[in-house]
Amino acid sequence: MSQLKIYNSLNRQKEVFTSITPGHVGMYVCGPTVSGESHMGHARPYITFDVVYRYLNHLGYKVRYVRNITDAGHFEEEGREATDKIADKAILEKLEPMELVTKYTNLFHWAMELFNTVPPSIEPTATGHIVEQIGMIEQLIDAGYAYEINGSVYFDVKKYAANYDYGKLSGRVIEELFETTRELDGQEEKRDRADFALWKAAAPEHIMRWKSPWGIGYPGWHIECSAMATKYLGAQFDIHGGGMDLQFPHHESEIAQSTICNHTAPVRYWMHNNMITINGKKMGKSYNNVIKLTELFSGNHPILEKAYHPMVVRFFILQTQYRSTLDFSNEALQAAEKGLKRLWEAYENLRKLRDISHELRDDAGDKELDAKCSKLVAELDEFMNDDINTAKVLANMFELVPFINSIKDKIIPVTALSKNTVELLQQQMKIFIEDILGLKKVTEADAEMMEGVMQLLIDIRKESRSKKDFATSDKIRNQLLALGIQLNDEKDGTMSWSIS
Repeated sequence: MSQLKIYNSLNRQKEVFTSITPGHVGMYVCGPTVSGESHMGHARPYITFDVVYRYLNHLGYKVRYVRNITDAGHFEEEGREATDKIADKAILEKLEPMELVTKYTNLFHWAMELFNTVPPSIEPTATGHIVEQIGMIEQLIDAGYAYEINGSVYFDVKKYAANYDYGKLSGRVIEELFETTRELDGQEEKRDRADFALWKAAAPEHIMRWKSPWGIGYPGWHIECSAMATKYLGAQFDIHGGGMDLQFPHHESEIAQSTICNHTAPVRYWMHNNMITINGKKMGKSYNNVIKLTELFSGNHPILEKAYHPMVVRFFILQTQYRSTLDFSNEALQAAEKGLKRLWEAYENLRKLRDISHELRDDAGDKELDAKCSKLVAELDEFMNDDINTAKVLANMFELVPFINSIKDKIIPVTALSKNTVELLQQQMKIFIEDILGLKKVTEADAEMMEGVMQLLIDIRKESRSKKDFATSDKIRNQLLALGIQLNDEKDGTMSWSIS
């Protein structure tokens, strides 16, 4: 079997993957900022790196997969005003910051479960690692690569760039960076516009705040990943993943911080998935085309023609190689829905061939057909080893579908294939469809059962309200709301529901 090759964003080429410790892999993936609900764009990295995780396990590696939760800070200084997203949203929603964090963390986990992603080995939070972040900032100051001003601490990018290859990952030229980085409110205290915050002094009204050697404040965005990756994966680890929009400034800053503190480049292989566009446009609030995952699953968005099952979304994402742009449209999702159904029906037909295994023999009746089928199966591993090319894996599977269906319909006799080929086909289709691609069967019964349960709860609530049993009525409404389901009350009673 061919060796696994990964496209390394740092060197801009495919490289044979060799883990630092034989048989073990350390992988870090940037997790969500839980100041709001995850949207369609967030689905791609977590499904992509779930498949990477699954495939590494399939190859026999023991993988420590670390995916963080950003629940503090996350202010960006490149292209927008520095702000603490968690604190701002908490004020907007009239919630305690950690109440807001818990709400959106639970919603994120709920969506990941529906997507059938495997939970990471460790899921650390930024607020749980303030001590480690402060310790790393102190190291940077001691090394002369960070400075404190008015209770805030900044990383000295110009000094780092004079000694290291700053901008290699993102392709940014440092001279251009200094010229084009725009001035932002409250950033005039920095020595250079390109310097980024490691720690920010907290104003009296700031909700999330911690003690530090420089006064009361809160951590920057970039330092959290350096601190948590170092703690759980060591000074250098194998794979760092995330969306390509994180290359600059986030990942570039991570490299700089970690290199100074740990005296080595932190990551061997950088993997970045490409973006999702919607009808050819970049997803963004200005286009009014940001689709939250709850909206995607419920169909409750002006762009959507219908609700889409999480497995259909997962299948749609895997139909394109992770480094290519993926364009969302209703037509594309509906085509994916049909494609997944067709693939799963063929997979079930294949499993039924076990019942007629006694008819199979070692020498194929049609050697050309048998050889073609064997080749398509053998290529599944080759395509995965070629930078996790799930698109080609699925393309081969769809070439196998007519074979399987023709045997089921007795257009091709089952004896046309050798016993070895049929057994290999059954084994590999199971491994790739379920274990590696993480697909599950979508049934109409899922939606029908959900509708039935919801209608029952609506009827019970109506009856409770008619009897003035508001305690039961409110309990149903509140518990459904906690699960992310909004009951929509009208004058004549509850008439509908939606995922909130």
